[in-house]
Amino acid sequence: MRIVSQVNQSSAAPSPARSALDPTAVAALSSSALGAGPAGTLKVLVYSSDRLTRASIVMALGRRPAPELPAIEIVECATEPIVIRQLDSHTVDLAILDGEAAPAGGMGVCRQLKDEIFRCPPILVVVGRPQDAWLATWSRADAVVPMPIDPKVLADAAAGLLRRRLVGIESS
Repeated sequence: MRIVSQVNQSSAAPSPARSALDPTAVAALSSSALGAGPAGTLKVLVYSSDRLTRASIVMALGRRPAPELPAIEIVECATEPIVIRQLDSHTVDLAILDGEAAPAGGMGVCRQLKDEIFRCPPILVVVGRPQDAWLATWSRADAVVPMPIDPKVLADAAAGLLRRRLVGIESS
């Protein structure tokens, strides 16, 4: 896993006989990963104004969120303008946003990205409490994970979104 820190500043299709999320189909597609990372890696953006939250998300993801997926390259962002610049480049495969970030919260940033970025990559929002998940639906997040971060839950949610991205299923 390669971590790129920016703090402050598919051509193949799955076989019709297989399910769109079949792990063997995903593994076959992973060699042509979408991201601009080195040698078929997937690029995952992690946004939070709190460096400890970013670190816990990165630790929960590990080198790859699921065995059949390629390795991931992490891009850490602490400010909204960097997030927008990164997603505008169309090289990010998954964005993980902290709903509790300040001054721009992850849910508001998610809504803006979904409105403004053509073919926006899937977005996972980390919310402060499970009761806040309803608000994340307003933001049009593709997945929601509550704090405190459970590494298995976060990795499973990220892996599901990356699988969908690899097989070409559009996010909302």
